Amino acid sequence: MQGFLAWLTERTGEIAGALWSSPLTLGVLLLTGLYLTVRLRLVQVRGFRHALALLSGRYSSHRDVGEVSHFQALSTALSATVGTGNIAGVATAIAFGGPGALFWMWVTAAIGMATKFAECSLALRFREVSPDGEIAGGPMYTLARGAGRPWLARAFALFAMITA
Repeated sequence: MQGFLAWLTERTGEIAGALWSSPLTLGVLLLTGLYLTVRLRLVQVRGFRHALALLSGRYSSHRDVGEVSHFQALSTALSATVGTGNIAGVATAIAFGGPGALFWMWVTAAIGMATKFAECSLALRFREVSPDGEIAGGPMYTLARGAGRPWLARAFALFAMITA
């Protein structure tokens, strides 16, 4: 078993290295973000005031159905997005690239907001609600129900378990 895990770790590292060292990956991510920014008509700018109103509790009521507040939903979405790699990456980028790196991080973050908005919207659209009110969702449900590719959802779940 130890040999298999060592082999799997090595192969996973090779695949990740090949994917993230390719300029194609960066281009696909940036072009997808730009496409969604245009297609969603600058949702990251248009929806900013509404997002602040949601977080401040203006739309909240104690009679609302559900067990997760707007702030809890945001915190959950951010916890899945921001990790120690992001924090260390900022420090490393500024150390190696100087203060100009901060500007480009802001630009790519603004573009990435449209991608995150689309991701969260799809997760909400294709989630499942059981008869007892329990909610299940995420990328596997989006792939299976939204894209109609249950095999791809299973592959995603398998690779997520391997990389976890």
